[in-house]
Amino acid sequence: MRFRDRQMARATTVSTLVLAFVAAFAAWQGGASAQGVFPSGQNVVPVYEGWLPNPDGSFDMVFGYFNRNVVEELDVLVGPENSFEPGPADQGQPTHFYPRRSRFMFHIRVPKDFGTKELIWTINTHGKTERAYGSLKPDYGMDDIVIMNNSGAGGSGGGGNHLEGNQPPTLEVAGEKSRTVKVGQPVVLSANSVDDGIPKRRVIRLTSGRRRSPTTAVGARPAPAASEGGEAVTQQQIGTRCCPDSASGLRVSWLVYRGPAAKVKFDPEQIEAWEDYRDGRNSPYSEGWEPPALPADNKWTARVTFAEPGTYVLRCLAHDGGLFILQDITFTVTR
Repeated sequence: MRFRDRQMARATTVSTLVLAFVAAFAAWQGGASAQGVFPSGQNVVPVYEGWLPNPDGSFDMVFGYFNRNVVEELDVLVGPENSFEPGPADQGQPTHFYPRRSRFMFHIRVPKDFGTKELIWTINTHGKTERAYGSLKPDYGMDDIVIMNNSGAGGSGGGGNHLEGNQPPTLEVAGEKSRTVKVGQPVVLSANSVDDGIPKRRVIRLTSGRRRSPTTAVGARPAPAASEGGEAVTQQQIGTRCCPDSASGLRVSWLVYRGPAAKVKFDPEQIEAWEDYRDGRNSPYSEGWEPPALPADNKWTARVTFAEPGTYVLRCLAHDGGLFILQDITFTVTR
């Protein structure tokens, strides 16, 4: 099947996902201030993204989430407030929730005879309970084209032959997948990643007449504006796109998947993995942001320091703007 034919075949799925998100956003807006959205105090909504077929006949159900806050990050441990049913409460979901939209965060494999059953993800935050219902209904079927368009690689209008043939980057994280470190001890994180150059490197151009602040380097994250401290942040500050649009080009970054991110410090500061549309952010969704230069040896390095003991899961994410690959590392932090 030609690329364009596959695009048309998946048009219903893309429209369904986009319209579902817009409807959810509109419903939430109806309960929020007419002046805009809020930096904190709102809840997290689990999202069922859809399913992917596997060669052995099984299926992967894919989930993400929508944190209704622009600034507040929430930690919700696996248990009554963050659980799946039926089956074990812990099915690999995150416990740290970054602001706004985070897509395609984790997969749950179900057998080929799963049929009409459902997987239900429940999250309770700020006194509100929300659920996502995963099923194998045909309209929720996905493929790489759906993932790339919903990641923003196709631009705000979606689609484009420049995505044809794209493969996810390769990723190899050095070291053990489970490690023990001490509080305050800097740890080197090293990963090798290579991409096929599809889609081509692309920057979301600044709107005509606008300029990036001369004190803010491309890719750098400025100090939060005063309005982010407790007052409403306007729609203009977070962007008003109905479809995602992001920069393209290989980037490798680390994020906190489980554990309190406030107790984790990365050096250098990592590229945001959530959809932050605000100006001047270190986010592929921020206008004017440029993908980093590729390291000569394909080795991406950073340092991480933990401020408190506990168990943390850090995720390494290699993303080309359309497709991605990830690897999780568990850190047991002691005094």
